[in-house]
Amino acid sequence: MCLGIPGQIISMDGQSAIVDFWGTHKSVRLDTLDEPVKCGDYVINHAGFAVRRIPPMDVQDTLALYELILSEAGEDPIACDIVAELAAADDMILEPV
Repeated sequence: MCLGIPGQIISMDGQSAIVDFWGTHKSVRLDTLDEPVKCGDYVINHAGFAVRRIPPMDVQDTLALYELILSEAGEDPIACDIVAELAAADDMILEPV
């Protein structure tokens, strides 16, 4: 099973963006999105590609759900995958522009 992770766009350069995932910054491709995005928008990232923009009215609920999942990770394989993906992103941390 694959799970996307929500993050906030902090800078953009053409069809890629630097996205903040709870303090971890990762480069994400934007060319798979159906609608335009801008800095400050939240997206769901999967395997380095933004797969959808999170509507502003859903951002707080989405982040709260993921924070609950992360706080209860324990032995839950899906939650562990999220934690592992964020930890792997630490190897590719990019400084904000």
